[in-house]
Amino acid sequence: MIKITLPDGSVKEFASGTTPHEVALSISEGLARNVISASFNGTTIETATPLTTDGSLVLYTWNDVEGKKAFWHSTSHVMAQALEEKFPGIKLTIGPAIENGFYYDVDFGEHKFGEADFKEIENRILEIAKEKHEFKMRSATKAEALELYKDNEYKTELITNLEDGTITFCDHATFTDLCRGGHIPNTGIIKAMKILSVAGAYWRGDEKNKQLTRVYGISFPKQKDLTEYLLLLEEAKRRDHRKLGKELELFHFSQRVGQGLPLWLPKGAALRDRLEQFLKKAQKKMGYEQVVTPHIGQKELYETSGHYAKYGADSFQPIHTPAEGEEFLLKPMNCPHHCEIFNAKPWSYKDLPKRYAEFGTVYRYEQSGELHGLTRVRGFTQDDAHIFCTPDQLDTEFKKVIDLVLYVFGSLGFENFTAQVSVRDLNNPDKYIGNVENWEKAEQAIINAARDKGLNYVIESGEAAFYGPKLDFMVKDALGRSWQLGTIQVDYNLPERFDLTYKGSDDKLHRPVMIHRAPFGSMERFIAILLEHTAGNFPLWLMPEQVIILSLSEKYENYAKKVLNLLENDEIRALVDNRNETIGKKIREAEVQKYPFMLIIGEEEEKNGTVSVRKHGDDGKSNITMKIEDFISFIHEEVSKTVRSLEV
Repeated sequence: MIKITLPDGSVKEFASGTTPHEVALSISEGLARNVISASFNGTTIETATPLTTDGSLVLYTWNDVEGKKAFWHSTSHVMAQALEEKFPGIKLTIGPAIENGFYYDVDFGEHKFGEADFKEIENRILEIAKEKHEFKMRSATKAEALELYKDNEYKTELITNLEDGTITFCDHATFTDLCRGGHIPNTGIIKAMKILSVAGAYWRGDEKNKQLTRVYGISFPKQKDLTEYLLLLEEAKRRDHRKLGKELELFHFSQRVGQGLPLWLPKGAALRDRLEQFLKKAQKKMGYEQVVTPHIGQKELYETSGHYAKYGADSFQPIHTPAEGEEFLLKPMNCPHHCEIFNAKPWSYKDLPKRYAEFGTVYRYEQSGELHGLTRVRGFTQDDAHIFCTPDQLDTEFKKVIDLVLYVFGSLGFENFTAQVSVRDLNNPDKYIGNVENWEKAEQAIINAARDKGLNYVIESGEAAFYGPKLDFMVKDALGRSWQLGTIQVDYNLPERFDLTYKGSDDKLHRPVMIHRAPFGSMERFIAILLEHTAGNFPLWLMPEQVIILSLSEKYENYAKKVLNLLENDEIRALVDNRNETIGKKIREAEVQKYPFMLIIGEEEEKNGTVSVRKHGDDGKSNITMKIEDFISFIHEEVSKTVRSLEV
């Protein structure tokens, strides 16, 4: 008999060779019908895998992330089979599950594959699915694997790096693929699928390698789920920040300037400035001091911090000056500069904490294939700050930063989020700098703060920065997509590397603890996500223009200017559209530009000192007439509803 520990802590005994499906059946028939994957002692297995030792078993259904992974990875096998049938001689590489769906990278050789082929491949996949082929794992020797793929240099390369005795294949129907495992019981569970797109992808992500065709797809256990997902995709296209950014005239990209280097247009620059001023005001209230650092630094600076060793080879290359041996780098991080600011003078424990804040622009070389609008760029501005404090102050300071992040999220409409405590991967200690004792103290400090603040948090191994653990905020947008926004890191290592000290109450020198924090993360990425979350309908306090005044004809131009002056005197952002166009056209164009309020003025309004107020998105039937001073009070009340109060 073997002892199986279930997630609730209960332990059950089973005969050796019992499968996860049989364990599920012992719990309930309903669970057994829905279980599609499992993990045993942390390793993903199939529901038909015999269990022969004591261990911990987790059963996954479609509703679990791991269940979806198995479902989508299994569908990638079926898609590979369908592609191989239609295009003989193609070379398959890898086909993993991703956050939404899966892909398979294929070398199509002389064959051409495009949208015209999607439907035929989709139909063939569903035909194979209906045949209910089981996914079966089997082991193979290295020699057998190399022989099977002797004409496929991609699989051969993968096999060459594997140890003999660790190589497995997955078979279903007439198809075989090199695979570590993690599949659903049979193809029959796949009821709906869609090929979403194709893209170029370099083998192993290296631009020096051959470019393959990446075929993206997604599948579901019900047709209804696919239909809902495709509707969500259409909504995502409508909200695409690149599309909205162009329509709202916020930013632009120029090939002459360079890929991944956004140009901020006047409206976008004003939007950025409002976000900056919003955070600067909050930071000032919380005792931060504003600093400014250069866009470049000597190579030695980043060698000291460890950034050059970690990222130098994959970043912008050094800038050489006329002086022999002198090298500078485009700034990849602000923290080394802030360490040098702290080092500018001696400090006492009575002076701490020191909180330095900067909207600092940094540069990182991202491969061209990875660039994506504002979410992945080569030059971006971080709302960076670094707090230098005593160990005794760490808990209080960290919690204050959590309060600041929550204030930012609340004022911008991000209500649905979880916190992720990102810690070391204990199996890969070489990825990190510093000693184990400091890492343990830093990780525990973050866990304690997250718990004490009542955050809904999870602990993720291997997600820490190379110099310290962090608390990441995973925000869900209006479409249910998860984004990492806002991060707080505890760092004992950079103070050591930069020899930062303060004089303690014992008159001896001590190391400060460093907190890195960025509630926005980067201005570019934050604005992109905010654009898609709000579909361009930003909170009223943030809108580039809050009001547009639409005159029925040029006769009312003077009254329009009077209304504009009154609004601007009360710090309400407005503009006038007094073009010789129909009021219908003016309203339609104002809707596209997403002005929150339209003030329509004509003879009656001028005569009575009023405005006719139309709200963005309304059909006009709910227009109301207001005195100008009443409308001004109304706008201020609406703004106050969306900006949270900040407790310090």
